[in-house]
Amino acid sequence: MVLDGTQEASVQAAVATLAAGGLIGLPTETVYGLAAHADDDAAVAAIFTTKGRPANHPLIVHVAGHAQVAHYARAVPGFAERLMAAFWPGPLTLILPRREGAARAATGGQASVGLRCPSHPVAQQVLAACAAHEPPMLGLAAPSANRFGRVSPTTAQHVRGEFGDALLVLDGGACSVGIESTIVDCTRGQPVLLRPGVLTRDALARACGQRVLLKEELPALEPRASGTLLMHYAPNAPVRLMDASQLQAGLTILGADAAHIAVYARTPLRAVSARVLLRRMPDDAAAAAHELFAQLRAFDGAGARLIWVETPPADPAWDGVRDRLQRAAAAHP
Repeated sequence: MVLDGTQEASVQAAVATLAAGGLIGLPTETVYGLAAHADDDAAVAAIFTTKGRPANHPLIVHVAGHAQVAHYARAVPGFAERLMAAFWPGPLTLILPRREGAARAATGGQASVGLRCPSHPVAQQVLAACAAHEPPMLGLAAPSANRFGRVSPTTAQHVRGEFGDALLVLDGGACSVGIESTIVDCTRGQPVLLRPGVLTRDALARACGQRVLLKEELPALEPRASGTLLMHYAPNAPVRLMDASQLQAGLTILGADAAHIAVYARTPLRAVSARVLLRRMPDDAAAAAHELFAQLRAFDGAGARLIWVETPPADPAWDGVRDRLQRAAAAHP
């Protein structure tokens, strides 16, 4: 059931569902989430079951603001405070030391918790109403509202297509960012970038006042974090990344025999076959991120059996888009 998320009655229906241990589809500025009360272990278990997600793969807990952080985190380093001040509400998740007894099921039993304060007005309204509920619900565990490993949803209809009418989904329009949040580990004494997003490493470093390490610079992989598996974000059709010359060569070689191929590229290309679906990728990284998942879903919907994508530029602004495409391609080696 899809409800207008801008209506107070819809928000109250969503809060009632959450209080009863149910799940909802929640719009955020990044992607739509499959949300449950983060401190209700049975409700969180239902997220894992509904998505088909491994129970030891942690979920991000969404909060209304700084006031709820202390409920979930036992310590917040100074650089993490500065990151919150700069980017919350917004597309940034911080991994912090977890307070004993809080969100254990949502964190896969880890000693850390991922926290995010979304900026979407519907998400903010739901989170505020949850915090004001009696008893309070101070956070919502909300991974992307799709089957595990598949393309994340950026509209309410995407969520409905994944889970049907049984799930209450708040329609907040198309997500403005379009890819998942940047994740920074704040448990090692210095910030470590675990998952790129639209916030660049340089922007993070400027905000927190110190160098942000890459996870590859450290030997240990813990803590686990949401959306960091090698294979993720995959459409039904295999994804192949190529440069523009390889794309054009492939189209030319196949010629009129090319069929059921979708091509997503910044460089103008010529397709000999009318059965090739050509779509232009925006030249701007933020615009490409905004439409990426919707475009991959559209290719599946059009019956594409193979998706060719021009490899994004090496510019740091494209790190989040490149990360999602590389993981999508790894799903069909």
